[in-house]
Amino acid sequence: MKLILAEPFKTLWSGRDVFAEVEKLQGQVFRELTVRRTLRTEVDGRQYFVKIHRSIGWGEIFKNLITAKLPVLGVGLEWAAIHRLQKLGVPTMTGVAFSEKGSNVTNRYSFIITEELAPAISLENLTVNWVAKPPAFALRYAITAELARIVGKMHRGGVNHRDCYLCHFLLDTTKPMNVRKLKLSVIDLHRAQLRTHLPLRWRNKDLSALYYSALEIGLTQRDKWRFLKGYFRQPLRQILTEQSTSLGLMQRKAYKLYARKLSLGNVP
Repeated sequence: MKLILAEPFKTLWSGRDVFAEVEKLQGQVFRELTVRRTLRTEVDGRQYFVKIHRSIGWGEIFKNLITAKLPVLGVGLEWAAIHRLQKLGVPTMTGVAFSEKGSNVTNRYSFIITEELAPAISLENLTVNWVAKPPAFALRYAITAELARIVGKMHRGGVNHRDCYLCHFLLDTTKPMNVRKLKLSVIDLHRAQLRTHLPLRWRNKDLSALYYSALEIGLTQRDKWRFLKGYFRQPLRQILTEQSTSLGLMQRKAYKLYARKLSLGNVP
């Protein structure tokens, strides 16, 4: 069994069954399934997010594979992704507790506890009214540049998110907004993958998802160019020449996702 505990859980759960203790935690529940539970809880006056993954069995694994999805087999990858991003200098969550037991993927039981990033606002919520009420140019410029920087750094470090949407980037609002000192953090890394070098396919999937999630915020052509220059760290002419095939594929994928959203009735 793997077990890592920081305070306050190291003291609170000393000598106890940590899996029994984590199941006792109460708070605002965001997801409650047979095999998975996610909630926000308060311990010693501080807020934490808790993710519990219980044994899923072969039936759930086959169900995911049949639908062409890679099943989430626990929180171990999220714990590893958090620490990889921290080493890369990409702001993300702070893990304070992690444990995993079970000899194979069908009976694996794991949990992770992270400090809540607050006060903060997701980029999805921040940009929801940008079409009707465009932000100041300086703010738009700074957010685009910082998003490009951290996504590029994440990808160059071998991490692909697999849920790379605006809602999974939090803007720190601890202090009044300062376009020169923006802090964006990457969250919800439970589906992330870690490699030495990120394959082009997975890079493109992340960027397509990110573009799709930004299609309703009033993106301009300059916004897109600004992001590309920050992400690739190259002159725009070189990017448009060398990445033309990938950019075309990413755009078509994003529009396909958006068309599916509209067909399901998820109209803004």
